[in-house]
Amino acid sequence: LTEEKDEEEEALVGEVKASPNADTTILFVRGEDFPANNIVKFLLGFTNKGGENFVVDSLDASFRYPQDYQFYIQNFTALQLGTVVPPGRQATFEYSFIPAEPMGGRPFGLVINLNYKDSSGNVFQDAVFNQTVTITEKEDGLDGETIFMYVFLSGLGLLVIVGLHQLLESRKRRRPPPKVEMGTSSHNDVDMSWIPQETLNQINKASPRRSPRKRNQKRSAGSDE
Repeated sequence: LTEEKDEEEEALVGEVKASPNADTTILFVRGEDFPANNIVKFLLGFTNKGGENFVVDSLDASFRYPQDYQFYIQNFTALQLGTVVPPGRQATFEYSFIPAEPMGGRPFGLVINLNYKDSSGNVFQDAVFNQTVTITEKEDGLDGETIFMYVFLSGLGLLVIVGLHQLLESRKRRRPPPKVEMGTSSHNDVDMSWIPQETLNQINKASPRRSPRKRNQKRSAGSDE
């Protein structure tokens, strides 16, 4: 008799439906994006439209095989609530779960159930969300190997720059200083604009001047004679 009673209760549970005197809404905090190994959070709203109290018992979620929703892939812990919602009132519940990392990149059926009952003891279950979703692969940040690779490449680049700088400096030191050839032009700072042009022409035609030292030597020699 006990086994038959358990089977009858399981059959009744499978036929549990939502109450027409209650409305539910769901809002995923970050949109309907389900990254593997990352927190997925949603808010569930419950509205009592009837004339008697509802007692919200629990909230649960699970991933199912998309071709057969009776086959569980990942079952999450039910959130025990025990919240009384009077007629004409609303209540909001928060729930979060983490899709398993191996599930990334594949579709699964996501089922979210809200379990509640009325003052008469009638049990209800509302499948607030019952759709196939795709678990996205988690975009990993910089792991240890990647960080080490970047540090190694940065150090290698710095060594190359330092080596090139030292090579250029050594070549500069070995290079002889450039020779600067000085012309024979002389700079005359004397202003000769006041001298008449005829006098300048005579000066230019005259023989090269001898230095005063040589003239003095000749004069001294003539006096001796």
